[in-house]
Amino acid sequence: MISRQDFTFTIGYEGNVAVVDGTLKKRYGSFSAEQLAEKQLYKQAICSAVYEQSCGKTAGEALEKVLEIYNRSAAKQIDNVEDLKHTFGVHEVPDGIAKVTVI
Repeated sequence: MISRQDFTFTIGYEGNVAVVDGTLKKRYGSFSAEQLAEKQLYKQAICSAVYEQSCGKTAGEALEKVLEIYNRSAAKQIDNVEDLKHTFGVHEVPDGIAKVTVI
């Protein structure tokens, strides 16, 4: 399975290879989902929360908090966590990632 940090900062996939933003990973890799959202790194915050949820670490509390932080500054409010995930294109941690390329 891909690591939380790698999944959080993945900018795309090439087959079974995750392409990771090394600069963001180095700077914000230790941040929680809530901390990432406070820095307005919403996609990364959602990825972090989805990863935690997939590992059974949370029951969606992190995603709810990201939604709350997002809605504080958004011009258009998002009603629920599923819509937030859909808006940012983050749904689940992919299976079958064999390699990570950091750029």
